[in-house]
Amino acid sequence: MKQPLEIVFEDFDPSDAISARLREEAHKLEQFNARISSTRIVIAKPHQHQHKGSNYHVRIHLKVPGAKDIIVNHDPGDNNAHDDAYITIRDAFRAARRQLKDQKRS
Repeated sequence: MKQPLEIVFEDFDPSDAISARLREEAHKLEQFNARISSTRIVIAKPHQHQHKGSNYHVRIHLKVPGAKDIIVNHDPGDNNAHDDAYITIRDAFRAARRQLKDQKRS
């Protein structure tokens, strides 16, 4: 990755553990395309509603020279599994890997 990884926390306090997981997952993406020039990750936990839990949302934006940007907007909706940040991160990065693989095949 040519530019430093950018991690943004929205609607909750930054966490060293979550930051570490995001960095680890972002680093793994380079196995699928070593030309990734920048990665921006936003992890958000919108405010809770009265009758619903509060799920995490992850947005990943990857820039790859000579190719279309990869954008993952993982909004799990009402899936209660996504009240765990690590599950949401796992699923968002799975989607990013799929897009990188598809891009490589094109």
